[in-house]
Amino acid sequence: MVDYSPAMMTDMYEYTMLDAALKDGTANRKCVFEIFTRHLPEGRRYGVVAGTGRILDALERFHLDDDDLRFLSDRKIVSAETIAWLERFHFSGSIKGYREGEMFFPNSPVLQVEGTFGECTLLETLLLSILNYDCAVASAASRMVTAAKDRPCMDMGGRRTNEWSAVAASRAAVVGGFQGTANLLAAQLYGLKAIGTAAHCFTLVHDSERDAFISQIDALGRNTTLLVDTYNIEEAVKTAVEVAGPELGGVRIDSGDLAALAQRVRNQLDALGATNTKITVTNDLDEYALAALQTAPVDSYGVGTRLVTGSGAPTCAMVYKLTERENADGVMQPVAKKSKDKATVPGRKLAFRSYEYNLADCEHVISGSEDQLAAFRPEEGWKDLLVDFVDHGQIDATWQGHDAIMAAHDYRAQALAELPITAQSLMRGEPVIPTETTVL
Repeated sequence: MVDYSPAMMTDMYEYTMLDAALKDGTANRKCVFEIFTRHLPEGRRYGVVAGTGRILDALERFHLDDDDLRFLSDRKIVSAETIAWLERFHFSGSIKGYREGEMFFPNSPVLQVEGTFGECTLLETLLLSILNYDCAVASAASRMVTAAKDRPCMDMGGRRTNEWSAVAASRAAVVGGFQGTANLLAAQLYGLKAIGTAAHCFTLVHDSERDAFISQIDALGRNTTLLVDTYNIEEAVKTAVEVAGPELGGVRIDSGDLAALAQRVRNQLDALGATNTKITVTNDLDEYALAALQTAPVDSYGVGTRLVTGSGAPTCAMVYKLTERENADGVMQPVAKKSKDKATVPGRKLAFRSYEYNLADCEHVISGSEDQLAAFRPEEGWKDLLVDFVDHGQIDATWQGHDAIMAAHDYRAQALAELPITAQSLMRGEPVIPTETTVL
């Protein structure tokens, strides 16, 4: 991956605002920013949080080197005084929010960033870039996993998006319930299960399909998965079992009527004695195609394009808004936009979820001053949704790395099970639980 600073993965106006704020003195005002979405993608019942761990990884490297500073200076994006400030920059604020794998809804305070205006404003674009994409992929992945029932789903979407987002998508897919990825860099960086065997070109480069199968088995063993739809599926399955024997690990089907073909292949494999050979299907699958395959004898799925594009919702429309700031007298003051259709709720937030008969029935967002929120007591049984990720510049490593990803993977299943069963419907509908906002 290209060597770059996350501090440059931003919009120019973050730096021009910083420059102006340093000159007028407001850069040092304490502020609270909040990331939320005003609405879920049309028809979706819930969203899944993903990307927080990547934010923390990026925050560790969020500084500018000499070349970056020279670029900002040469382009006259910021003044010499701001360059000097940036040379010493280190995020010293605090970040809290919803953990990865948690469900979110309209107006859920998914992430809250507290610090000076100068340091908080620099994070805006990067945080939104990560959360908007990763949450979209994890949300789509969760719907697909629901549709697949107990059959594992694997990420095979790297070639359907750009090379950087492919890595992010692999990680987000696992948070969303997937079991592995074809992307080796994602597997290397995050300790994910890597999957993959051969493409059609491997069969085509050999003089016969039998030669290709023999070569693959010699290299990968009898437990490998052979791609059987390059020519004639029935002949390929017959050849595969002849070459590998009944110990053949699996076959993959990548075209045609997948349900009908899987049924025929299953019957053929059983007739040939390969009763333990698994069937994997691929080919532009989405949650609706997976639901249609529930009765087919398929053992696992490889999902590509629809996964990495959020299955039609490639962004969660999340925004980063200032909700509280220090005024000229040094007193923290709630602030809000009043723009038509874009109004915001002033003040920092608490977030809880209430339950009835062990099922979530409402998302509760409580807004107020720091003192008001400290004195607030939620009702019995409400779950606190906010966790601390960064405390005065100190990152909690609990939320980073492979173990954090797998914990998020497990937590998503738990959190989804706590929602009403309609959350798992693929039919279009409203968010499965309402969000109630209270301003203290």
